[in-house]
Amino acid sequence: MTAVAHSQQPDVPQPPPLGRTRIPISTTHRPFTERPLALTDALDFWQFAGAAANVIMQMANPGVGYGVAESRVESGSLMKRPWKRARTTTQYLAVAILGAEEEKKAFREAVNGAHRQVRSEPGAAVKYNAFDRDLQLWVAACLYIGFEDTYQLLSGKMNPEQAEDFYRSSSSLGTTLQVTADMWPVTRAAFDEYWTHACADAVLDDYVRAYLNDLLDLRMIHWYLRIPFRGLLRFLTIGFLAPHFREQMRVEWSAADQRRFEHLFLFVGFVNRFIPRFVRHGGSHALMADVRRRITKQKRLI
Repeated sequence: MTAVAHSQQPDVPQPPPLGRTRIPISTTHRPFTERPLALTDALDFWQFAGAAANVIMQMANPGVGYGVAESRVESGSLMKRPWKRARTTTQYLAVAILGAEEEKKAFREAVNGAHRQVRSEPGAAVKYNAFDRDLQLWVAACLYIGFEDTYQLLSGKMNPEQAEDFYRSSSSLGTTLQVTADMWPVTRAAFDEYWTHACADAVLDDYVRAYLNDLLDLRMIHWYLRIPFRGLLRFLTIGFLAPHFREQMRVEWSAADQRRFEHLFLFVGFVNRFIPRFVRHGGSHALMADVRRRITKQKRLI
């Protein structure tokens, strides 16, 4: 999981407009799938296409950014142990969405063990603590945005009733850790209000931006994997970033780039219609099965 933190800033920044904090969705939802939706409908393997963008969104909050970049937990370091970090994060999502309460409790205890080591040093310019519930709420909100964006890119924009049902199933993204149920915005409209105000604090500095650029350049993996995948990762990541976050990363994105991004997901969404659900969602269920195996055999979860 991404470490979380708390920082105080002297001025109260103005929230950006909602349209600058969300990516555009141009297609409408397919009529024959107009039924109640839940987060379990968004477990396609293409969900991971926006993973790096989601990390950027989370780390745009200074406390979260410094908590991750300065973390002393090397076993879970994104830059030093990328595959292990990826497994931990994706299994957290699987547990939060598919897991039973006892499984969520077990994973929470495992994550808490790592989070106890993530706190700022005395006198640090940016103070953070991985148990800060408000910043865990920010991380969970970013995760929700990632699921909603990817689902709508693949299947079209949900109608208001579907969006409300989809959102209603999402609080476990935060409550699987320390976020309390009453902290999660009650309605989808309340979430939008929370999101726009929280984005006002999502401001990158040079230190965290450099860390994230190393992530986009895939400096944590071998060069022979870096060369073929770096360009695709950067394209997908910038495409999944709303204008506010692109500005924070200082990256360019043209109208032609946006068209290519939308056309890619129109194609992927079309192909997805012909892939059985158990195949598309198989990765998340396999991750959940591994968690259950580890719990049964009393092995480390992270």
